[in-house]
Amino acid sequence: MWVKIQPSLKIGTFLLLFLFTSEEACAESVIKSVQLIIYPRNEVERGTNVSLICQAEVSNWLGSHSNYKYNFYKDVRAINTNQTSSTDHIYTIPDARMAHSGKYKCAVVTEEQTKESSAKDLTVKGLQTPVLTVDKLKPREGDYVSAVCTAEGEIGSLGFYFSDGSEEHYAESTESTGSQRAERQIALTKGTVNIYCYYYINLRSTIARSYDSNVISLDVVELEINPNIKVNPSTNVIEGDLITFSCSVDTTYQRNSDIKISLIHGRTMLSLNMTKTDYKMSAKADDSGEYECISRLGGVSKSSAVNITVKELFSMPVLRIFPAEVFEGENFTISCQNTSFASERIQMDDIRYSIFQDKIPVINSSIYRGTAGKASNGQYICVAKAKGISKKSGRELFEAKVLVSKPEISVGGPVIVNESFWIHCHSENGSLPIIYSLKRNNITLNRTEVSDLHEKARFLAMISTPADINSYMCEAENNGQVSSKMSERLHVTVIVPVGKPLLTVIPVPENIEEGSDVTLICNIQKGSSPISFSFYGGSGTEIYRTTVQSNSTSYDLGAVKRQDSGNYYCEANNQADALIKSDTVTVEVSLAKWKKALIAVFCMLLVALLVLFIVMRFKAKRGKREMAAKLSIKPASPKSDDSLTLSLTHDTHYSDHTVVVNNKESVWSERPPDDADQDSLGSTNEGDVEYTEVVHPQPVDPSRIPLKKGTDTVYSELQTTQGAIEHVNHQGLLEYAELNHDLPEPVD
Repeated sequence: MWVKIQPSLKIGTFLLLFLFTSEEACAESVIKSVQLIIYPRNEVERGTNVSLICQAEVSNWLGSHSNYKYNFYKDVRAINTNQTSSTDHIYTIPDARMAHSGKYKCAVVTEEQTKESSAKDLTVKGLQTPVLTVDKLKPREGDYVSAVCTAEGEIGSLGFYFSDGSEEHYAESTESTGSQRAERQIALTKGTVNIYCYYYINLRSTIARSYDSNVISLDVVELEINPNIKVNPSTNVIEGDLITFSCSVDTTYQRNSDIKISLIHGRTMLSLNMTKTDYKMSAKADDSGEYECISRLGGVSKSSAVNITVKELFSMPVLRIFPAEVFEGENFTISCQNTSFASERIQMDDIRYSIFQDKIPVINSSIYRGTAGKASNGQYICVAKAKGISKKSGRELFEAKVLVSKPEISVGGPVIVNESFWIHCHSENGSLPIIYSLKRNNITLNRTEVSDLHEKARFLAMISTPADINSYMCEAENNGQVSSKMSERLHVTVIVPVGKPLLTVIPVPENIEEGSDVTLICNIQKGSSPISFSFYGGSGTEIYRTTVQSNSTSYDLGAVKRQDSGNYYCEANNQADALIKSDTVTVEVSLAKWKKALIAVFCMLLVALLVLFIVMRFKAKRGKREMAAKLSIKPASPKSDDSLTLSLTHDTHYSDHTVVVNNKESVWSERPPDDADQDSLGSTNEGDVEYTEVVHPQPVDPSRIPLKKGTDTVYSELQTTQGAIEHVNHQGLLEYAELNHDLPEPVD
């Protein structure tokens, strides 16, 4: 099916496609590459025209035209920017100088893209030779010459140097009308001076030096201002002589007479201007040396010198103290004397001496004798004079030594028997060094030297008994045995460690009953008070602690109980800090006597009750047997008073049984009697017969007893209780009873 498109729609569609393709074309410019070309080459000579060509390879939409921005860089710094529609651009460096050397690159920039070329080095070789000019060609000595060094057409950072043959002078560069120049004022000395200049240029990490400039020779006119020095009477003099110095300059041929002359000795200026007057002085021994006259005119100075030797009129006096070490109360001597003198001028008697103590005159003589003491201590000096010359000796400090004082003996810390301790020895006064000796019973044990007055001598000692402490003494000396001093005997408290304590229990541990008062006594044989005692109970815990001044103490337990039983011990200690433990005592608390009696009564009662129970039990069992052994016999003519005794024979192995038969119903079984029996016993209907078993134990031979268990039926003969044997008719009258006996089982 075909669709017809209206003409107006065709025109609109075309316009839209045109606009779209135009925008796309502008956006589709692509910089493919950028390169930098240095023409004519990368290394050129000074003055060459150099071109930097930046070329870009760009792809554009067909029919489009773009503008490009070109940036040129030297050593990362932008030096030129230009915009063009061309795909290449040229930056020109006319008349290249060494300062143009560096690393170059370019960049092409569009609205949407930036692309840089790779960096390339440009090297320009050769520097401008500088030109030197001066303002004077014939200067005088001391004049200043203004020198100018110019580097025509040079660019960059330059540093100029001027040389006059002996020294180089630096000057900063200034840029003026396209050229570089520097100026420096140079002071010239006499003679011919050759001046030239050169410069340096900084190139990144290197420095390049130019060629030297032209050389200018200057003839410097010397100033005739050399001074003349004269000494009167001569250069060799004796102390006390008058010396005159004169300095002069010949100014006949000098145009400038403004000259200053000075006289100098070492670092001391004796005269500032000697053009009109001389310099005079009285010679002394330390005046020997070089004297110099210096003349100055402008910036020029010249000198002349002479050596002067001054001989001593007499030597420096020497002060001596004898002896070198003097103790208080001893005599000493101070002398002052010279070792030499100028005999051509003076005699020994011409020299006068004075001795001073702390600037106060002691004696006008060369000898002083005195007694050492606090008043004589001080600084001494002597003065010798002759012909107006006075000389002082060196200072000498005199201090009389102090004899050592009586030392004090002491100890450092507690003194414990059989333990080491320190003995200190110290004297309050005494000149150093002091030697201390420790003595015991006048026998020297050790010696030590002390060089500090506040320091104490220390000796290590040990004693075995407290009485030994008094045998120690201390001796101090600082002038030999002559000045030795002995201390008092050592008196300090000696601590005796406690001995092993003994624990005593009262009453004795074996006789302690409940409710008793028990006393624990802890005693030691030796030990210094105060002594600390500790008691420990049956469970090992402390029950009492005390500190006493004696060697024993006690502790009352009071009314003890059974739970107070256990092991008891005590400990003792004192300042020796040696804790000693006693042996352990075992305490056993027994019951009270009334409790024991009560228990005994209770036990006896219990035993009686047990015996009674056994008897009753036995009787009960016996009654049961009797009831089981009862039997009944019914006689034909019972009689209430009749009784029979039935003898029952169980077996040959058992004892006989006697049964008492009463006229009651028998529990025995009835057996028909024989005729004979009936005759002897009579009628069975006479009444009931009660049988009672009487047991008579007999010894039995166990080996002959057959073990048998069960019930045996035995029969016994009945006897009357009247003692006569009656013959009873057993037929129908006698009931037989079956006796139950527990017999052992028969043995096979």
